Amino acid sequence: MDDEQTSGGAGGDAGSGAGDVAGDLATDTAWDDAGNETGSGAAAHWWTRRPLVVSTTTLAVIAVLTLATVIQSPSARAGADGKATSGATDKASPSPAPTTAKPFTPAQAPSTATPSTTTPPTTAPPSPSAAPPQKTTATAARDTQAELRAAIKALSDTGSGHFSVAVTELGGDSDDSGSTVATYDSGDTTAYDTASIVKVDILAALLLRHQRAGTQLTSEQRDLATDMIEQSDNDAALALWEAIGGGPGLASANASLGLSHTTPGSGELWGLTQTTAADQITLLRAVYGDGDDSPLSAASRDYISDLMHAVTADQRWGVSAADSDGGDYALKNGWLPRSATGLWDVNSIGKVEHDGHTLLVAVLSGGHVSEQDGIALVERVAEAAAKAVT
Repeated sequence: MDDEQTSGGAGGDAGSGAGDVAGDLATDTAWDDAGNETGSGAAAHWWTRRPLVVSTTTLAVIAVLTLATVIQSPSARAGADGKATSGATDKASPSPAPTTAKPFTPAQAPSTATPSTTTPPTTAPPSPSAAPPQKTTATAARDTQAELRAAIKALSDTGSGHFSVAVTELGGDSDDSGSTVATYDSGDTTAYDTASIVKVDILAALLLRHQRAGTQLTSEQRDLATDMIEQSDNDAALALWEAIGGGPGLASANASLGLSHTTPGSGELWGLTQTTAADQITLLRAVYGDGDDSPLSAASRDYISDLMHAVTADQRWGVSAADSDGGDYALKNGWLPRSATGLWDVNSIGKVEHDGHTLLVAVLSGGHVSEQDGIALVERVAEAAAKAVT
């Protein structure tokens, strides 16, 4: 550096003292920039270079002292080991000297680390409201199946016979609430002889045949249908059974109506058709439910309903016992003594109004010692079923 070259030109030994300087002045000897003697008049160059020697050396000393001061400062130490000194972020540091740059410390650097997350309390804060949780729709929905079972089991006397019951509520045009059918069987038997309740099924099959053919019932068929439903006339039932093609014709109609557990009687034995209470609800729904889900036309449905509303007075027993809203019910009953056992089959199906609800009810039974015992059981079961679902 220039400082080394200058000290070499001054005598090569920094420890020669003031005497060496005085000697240089007396001999009038000068030195060039490479340290060679230059002859007379070179002393003037020495004087011009000497102040440079003093000035540069002084600056070097100042720089060294300044660097030492910076290294010893707390801020410099913080930058060296990455640890902020106590209070570094709480108190403003004194303004630095104009010639000294403010050191960059981690406390001032933008943070790139993920901020620490405060650990939540282990105990949840108390709820501002002590209100109990609301029930879900599924919880609030009534389990009609369980309620029906409980209602039937609560009956004090079910007689000596066996029975099956099915009930559903019509929910208006959409029939949403009627989508579930509650059923109960008193024993292992689920299929029963229809007896005369099959006459509603026969009429529905007859009307479907005419709908498909684009024809109307003849006047004779209308008279037969009236006698078959309102009077429960057996001869009329046999005539219309043959008109629909007997058992195969009934089976074809039931496939369209959705009766999947009904087996037509053989030959002319229409009364020995086997069915379930749930299938009878399906049949009633085709008449009284949402018309969009029924293969029967509106005119056919109204025709069946009008006849079931007009049964004779001596046949207004059975599910009518469950009607509590003014007698606006429609039904069809069936009763049949079995020659092999001497016991009675007693059935009743229909639509009733109970406490403002429109219900479809079907009660099938068998094994009764008398017709009256069977009727009494059917009515008790129908009433209990209606109360269970409303």
